[in-house]
Amino acid sequence: MSDDPMRVAVLGGGSFGTALASIAADNGAEVCQWLRDTDLVEQINREHRNGRYLPDFAMNPAVKASSDMQAVLERAELVLVAIPSKAFRDVVRQARPWLRSDQILVSTTKGIQEEGFKLMSQILQEETGFTHIGVISGPNLASEIAQKQLTATVVASDDPLTRTRVQQALSCDYFRVYASNDRYGVELGGALKNIYAIAAGMAAALGMGENTRSMLMTRALAEMGRFAVDQGANPMTFLGLAGVGDLIVTCSSDLSRNYRVGYALGQGKSLDDAVAALGQVAEGVNTVRLVRDKAREAGVYMPLAEGLYQVLFQGVPAREMARMLMRGEQSSDVEFLLSREDVQRAHRRVEAADDQPDACRGETRDE
Repeated sequence: MSDDPMRVAVLGGGSFGTALASIAADNGAEVCQWLRDTDLVEQINREHRNGRYLPDFAMNPAVKASSDMQAVLERAELVLVAIPSKAFRDVVRQARPWLRSDQILVSTTKGIQEEGFKLMSQILQEETGFTHIGVISGPNLASEIAQKQLTATVVASDDPLTRTRVQQALSCDYFRVYASNDRYGVELGGALKNIYAIAAGMAAALGMGENTRSMLMTRALAEMGRFAVDQGANPMTFLGLAGVGDLIVTCSSDLSRNYRVGYALGQGKSLDDAVAALGQVAEGVNTVRLVRDKAREAGVYMPLAEGLYQVLFQGVPAREMARMLMRGEQSSDVEFLLSREDVQRAHRRVEAADDQPDACRGETRDE
């Protein structure tokens, strides 16, 4: 790597994009952050503060904000795309005229596009055809990163250069970047865990205890792995930061946007009111519907996702859904050791034997 500072562009003015922009600047990179909101651009350049999303965070003053996409992108070596999933493709298309094939494009967005069930890195690949594409995902609450609390994340890519450049740009004393080559699994974990954060928030609002949360997170991890394998990801990825790590933090913290939506739902608020009170995008709400529909289409057993769908979109009370889930099918614990199908077959054999007359089992009865 040359002695010249790395040139980093961040597309998006949300909390995570802002935190990453400041980290890269702390590491000596030349950082330009693109935002649509010209008032917020002026505030960042004047006060070095993002008053909308991280009002108490003092950004590195070297971060330059702009609403001029061309100016932000034209010299960048590394482009971090931190745009909500609903607007992700549109912004990438807007950026495309100023993107180059030698640039490294990395998504930081944890969501799924409804049309075609596409993850964000797949959109980057479709829209650009570039080689250097990756994702960042992990247990990364932006407000804690802004406070410089010790945090780790994962950069995932098939491309070694992408992984290395992201580690060079973002690794520091309080933010550690681990590498993975399972881009799809890492990205899928980041999207799926948002579903179960909503469930954890509802459970907390209903007064359920630590046993419940432990059960919920563990069964959520089983669902995530089951779905990921069906979609072609490596289940071992879910034992890392982007799987169980992200699941733990998002199901345990009221700093998680999805957790807060779930908590409001557990208090009896409507979905619209819960989302409006949040004031930010909670990716998990849309992900519940997309994953539930995809699981049904693929024949993947996901009772938690199904239950959440019924609470969010069909008006089933959260407490009633919890009772229904507890009365549902009892299956295996770790399915890679004992499959759900094996447990079901054992149940059927035992039930069939119970239904047979005693004589058929070689037993005698007193007349």
